[in-house]
Amino acid sequence: MSRFLDTLVASARANLGADGRGLTTGDPDDPDRRTWGQVHADALRLAGALGHDLRPGSAVAILAADPGLIATAVQAVWLGGGSVTMLHQPTARTDLAHWAEDTLRVLKMIEARLVLLGPPFEQLADVLEENGITYRDLAALAAEDAEPLAGPLDVDEDATALLQLTSGSTAEPKAVRITHRNLRSNIRGIVAAGSFDPATDVSVSWLPLFHDMGMVGCLTVPMAVGMEAVKITPADFLARPLVWPELISRHRATVTAAPNFAYAIVGRRMQRADDGQFDLSSLRFTLNGAEPIDPAAARAFTDAGARFGLRADCMVCAFGMAESTLAVSFAPVDRGMEVDAVDPDELEQRRRAVPVAPGAARARRFVLLGRPLSGLEVEVVDDAGRPLGEREVGVLRVRGEAVTPGYLTVDGPRAARDADGWLDTGDEGYLVDGQVVICGRRKDVIIMGGRNIYPVDVERAACEVEGVRAGNAAAVRLDAGSRRERFAVVLESKLAGEAAAEKELRRGVAARVLDAVGVRPAAVVVLAPGSLPKTPSGKLKRTAAIRLVPEV
Repeated sequence: MSRFLDTLVASARANLGADGRGLTTGDPDDPDRRTWGQVHADALRLAGALGHDLRPGSAVAILAADPGLIATAVQAVWLGGGSVTMLHQPTARTDLAHWAEDTLRVLKMIEARLVLLGPPFEQLADVLEENGITYRDLAALAAEDAEPLAGPLDVDEDATALLQLTSGSTAEPKAVRITHRNLRSNIRGIVAAGSFDPATDVSVSWLPLFHDMGMVGCLTVPMAVGMEAVKITPADFLARPLVWPELISRHRATVTAAPNFAYAIVGRRMQRADDGQFDLSSLRFTLNGAEPIDPAAARAFTDAGARFGLRADCMVCAFGMAESTLAVSFAPVDRGMEVDAVDPDELEQRRRAVPVAPGAARARRFVLLGRPLSGLEVEVVDDAGRPLGEREVGVLRVRGEAVTPGYLTVDGPRAARDADGWLDTGDEGYLVDGQVVICGRRKDVIIMGGRNIYPVDVERAACEVEGVRAGNAAAVRLDAGSRRERFAVVLESKLAGEAAAEKELRRGVAARVLDAVGVRPAAVVVLAPGSLPKTPSGKLKRTAAIRLVPEV
């Protein structure tokens, strides 16, 4: 049996009694709590109910929303020797014909034998049947009083545990292959870096389970180490964002995690909340990752939370990617967010992060993302692969036990690491005293007049203009790779369609971007809310946004 499964089973056995640590779902309307021992027993029964549909090495896809059902199903598949793929979930705006076409390609790519279909997606059964996709009703299976699987199957350390669908900018699907060895290594690193104590820590999360931060960080880690966890769905959060601090207050949560945009949303709403509405004094660890971190938004969240007892030093900024299972680096716990202010000219023209005074008028500000987790190493190299020194900007690469061996693609398996075990992250950045700093995605960097302009700087400037929806501006390259490379800003605003207001907004955004980065955008495109192309996990798809820019 793999060491990851050993850990999972040991956690279940340690939490068998009624007072054992466990998982709460359905909050706040219909809470249901099971200990990890009960989740394990349910998983063994579900594995038994699956029978011959679950075989060692088989790929099983899951399409469901209920975190409780998903937790049982995921563990059942692992106990039966299979691998899990969380399918991207359709929304009310999804074209189901296109979704079915994309899903069919994914299932063929991963060679899935089965889809476990749970609420509220039962109505998609007809779509799956029409496309010849085998499925089982997850809720019905979980309710069966089946003969339990006798015990976990003997699984090799390098067997696939998770096929994490990536949310890249191309239409071609790709899955990161995460092994049992990868999972165990990254979980150990996360627990150590976060100083987690399973006996006392409580996690609250709304993150989607088809994303690595939700699946690995907020479900698999608590399940594997026996930490109390509270899980709601992304739909719950989006419908009422303040449910997040409410649940933190109710459950005396110590740990939570989210992308930067969520802290921005909740920070603004907490500013308008009544005194005493929340009690966030128990929270010691708020992980900020999965997308570029805006220091102003993160600070606004902790400032707004101070009125409710939130510690100023609780914010832990992180760097991670699906290819490293989840986490690459965590900033030090209990030090709060630390920002590196650097000279913009040195950065853009000489690719050096030369520090300036924190309050300097002209500065680029980047968040320090901590040192690599145990078992991982990070280095910065130039275009020829030569290692660079501290504060020299280049390509970040990572290697270690948690790094995936490769991908599954529509054209077959593809290796992820080079001959020396290094994975190219695709990010540009530098190191400061061993801490990782990310400047931006290499493929998105805008090169103008020999300067490297990072889209995130343009996007933050645009979002500072009144009328632009927070977190909903994309800077995109035009004429990429040419001598006349330019860029445009595509943004969302409620003012879309109002000619005079749009014109004024475009003027304001262009002026603010010029002030921030010294270059005026070739175009500013104003869209209605919900129009910007995004990945299923909510990240901007800059490549797709280019198609929304008219000829300029």
